[in-house]
Amino acid sequence: MRKKRTEKIVFENVEVLDAGAKGVSVAKAPDGKIILIPNVVPGDVIDVQTLKKRKAYYEGKATVFHKFSEHRTQPICEHFGACGGCKWQNMKYSQQLFYKNQEVYNNLKRIGKIELPEFEPILGSEKTLFYRNKMEFSFSNARWLTEEEIRNSDEIIKENALGFHIPRMWDKILDIKKCHLQQDPSNDIRNEIRRFANQNNLSFFNPRDNEGLLRTLMIRTASTGEIMVLIQFYYDDKTERELLMNFLVERFPEITSLQYVINGKPNDTIYDQEVVLFKGREYILEEMEGLKFSINAKSFYQTNSDQAYELYKITRDFAGLTGNELVYDLYTGTGTIAQFVSKNAKKVIGVEAVPEAIADAKLNAERNEITNCEFYVGDMKNVFNDDFIATHGHPDVIITDPPRDGMHKDVVAQILKIAPKRVVYVSCNSATQARDLALMDEDYKVIKVRPVDMFPQTHHVENVVLLERK
Repeated sequence: MRKKRTEKIVFENVEVLDAGAKGVSVAKAPDGKIILIPNVVPGDVIDVQTLKKRKAYYEGKATVFHKFSEHRTQPICEHFGACGGCKWQNMKYSQQLFYKNQEVYNNLKRIGKIELPEFEPILGSEKTLFYRNKMEFSFSNARWLTEEEIRNSDEIIKENALGFHIPRMWDKILDIKKCHLQQDPSNDIRNEIRRFANQNNLSFFNPRDNEGLLRTLMIRTASTGEIMVLIQFYYDDKTERELLMNFLVERFPEITSLQYVINGKPNDTIYDQEVVLFKGREYILEEMEGLKFSINAKSFYQTNSDQAYELYKITRDFAGLTGNELVYDLYTGTGTIAQFVSKNAKKVIGVEAVPEAIADAKLNAERNEITNCEFYVGDMKNVFNDDFIATHGHPDVIITDPPRDGMHKDVVAQILKIAPKRVVYVSCNSATQARDLALMDEDYKVIKVRPVDMFPQTHHVENVVLLERK
């Protein structure tokens, strides 16, 4: 072990032991503390330079590789390492699945401290690239320079960028030439927008000074082949706005829905903004088992369409419906799960806090000629109460698919109070899922567990759990 002049420690010949949370890997320092290191793979033997020292751990980066792991593979993307999107692209997919499965198991066992059955095998994704149906990019008037560019260039030019935020840096944008997450024409659309904007001197956003016309770009694609493009402008300049939008109409006639937002707020979220249709229709259509779902600019829809279908099939299978059950679908979103299971249920009641999502759910049910689904708006912890149960009936089965924070404790308490026969818990965060399962452990037994990989090349994983009343 030696120290550099900066007083940052270098640990030599350290073996990377495990894949940790948030896509970083884990090694152990000679003093027993763990070291969190990005862009390495378990099995690598490296020298590590520490960047930060915490009470219980170090954060560091690999400076020398003495041995490469057998689980390592060559990243396909030229932006790997600088872009924080696909942190596991240097790890073989079989090993990604192993660590995702391990994370779910560890969370349920260590946080939940509950008795678990043998897991059903984690369901991998057939597509490991070009699987996302939604991508969001940011404009910047000063692109992020990679370490390699800084080392190899005598003259640094910080031109405009259209790409992704650098991890932990809200105002730094990496210019993306080719992203391997969304199918064509996503890359063409983004690159052509950048080229045209530069050619016509359209200003890119500066988040520190809050100035510049072009703010964000969202592209949504569907398995039906339909495409949505939404440009977010910081202010309205009719001449420049129409110049860009008309260019997109001519250059990409395959765009189904072309929309824009004028957003002068400090943040770039569009959920409280008016979305304006420029050309086409306000939504694109996704299809699953003959069901059609309209996806608008603000809709939540699983970002991997193919794996969403597999996830919903597992959910339906775990629910064990015979056609006689009243099902509650909590956090129903646009009602996709509710409608997907409806043909196997007597009736499905969906509840969601976002009014626009419930409006979509009702339109989708009407489009799909589904008559045994009802949808209601309300904050779950407030609306899911005794009066609601008295009005709509006592559920035989509850399906719940909450956000990353999991279920509110009052929702868990209400489920325990009404005691349905079965609960199917779909989660994108097995840590908060484990917390909720622990609260239910006295009354419910975990019967089945199956992780589902929705996000290859990343550490994220979904998990489906079946609980039955004891």
